[in-house]
Amino acid sequence: MKFLVTGAAGFVGSQVCQRLLDMGHQVVGIDNLNVYYDVTLKQARLDAISGHAFTFHKIDIAEKETVAALFAAEQFDRVIHLAAQAGVRYSLENPSIYAEANLIGHLNILEGCRHNQVGHLLYASSSSVYGMNKKMPFSTDDTVDHPVSLYAATKKANELMSHTYSHLYQLPTTGLRFFTVYGPWGRPDMALFKFTKAMLEGKQIDVYNYGKMKRDFTYIDDIVEAIVRLQDVIPTPDANWTVETGAPSHSSAPYVVYNVGNSNPVELMDYITALEEALGVEADKNMMPIQAGDVLETSADTRALYEVIGFRPQTTVKEGVKKFVDWYRDFYKV
Repeated sequence: MKFLVTGAAGFVGSQVCQRLLDMGHQVVGIDNLNVYYDVTLKQARLDAISGHAFTFHKIDIAEKETVAALFAAEQFDRVIHLAAQAGVRYSLENPSIYAEANLIGHLNILEGCRHNQVGHLLYASSSSVYGMNKKMPFSTDDTVDHPVSLYAATKKANELMSHTYSHLYQLPTTGLRFFTVYGPWGRPDMALFKFTKAMLEGKQIDVYNYGKMKRDFTYIDDIVEAIVRLQDVIPTPDANWTVETGAPSHSSAPYVVYNVGNSNPVELMDYITALEEALGVEADKNMMPIQAGDVLETSADTRALYEVIGFRPQTTVKEGVKKFVDWYRDFYKV
């Protein structure tokens, strides 16, 4: 089949592209290569994608006409939409960027799918949509109406927009709520990357909420495995579903949302300990209060995901952190 992967130069997107190519599919990747973080890393990810069936275009998904022209010319079978402006803390300082990339951009992808009979749209949501929810683990049966960052609000909006298109145009859409993805080729703005860089340079690391936080860290290979399995699981309308009796993650439209997480939350300090062991370096910790927009704990209920694809992420934090450190030392020659 022919796939469009948006955010193809990104952490998850680049590895999804490679996996689809390995499976024999044709892949068109797009990315705007913005300067939110090191563009040379993004380019290196693209350079590492091997396969004659891969084509890349530098495109901003917020540009309506450009996106529409691409869809019309390529006639994709399926779309995996991973492009977005990421980062909770960055959204506090640059809110308008999130409206353009995450709202306008998502709408343009929905429109492209609608007008070109795309068979299935998978898109990245986020565990951040759970916001002020306290019940653990987070379940897609729970309502998610109280986000605590603009980033989270845009991801919730993506789910709502997708449901509308599923309802109005019978476009099958699957939302993926990712839980703290980490691993080789990761993002420099995320904790593991920042901690590794600082520790190897003999600098302090900032530890928020004095280390009293838990995250459902999910290794990149497990995320990719879930995505490629789910692209074959196309949502269908459920005629018996109602708002009053049905789960929020399903609908009478061809719409569904899944958690994609490790289902094994880890204390932040244990995460740091795993990194210290992998690096052979003790961290100089700068203990700080919690930052605005952060949540204290995330934990994924992934039973629904397991029921449809028979897969649960299994990479332990100790294994995953070691693989990241090995990649980091090799890539940066340190």
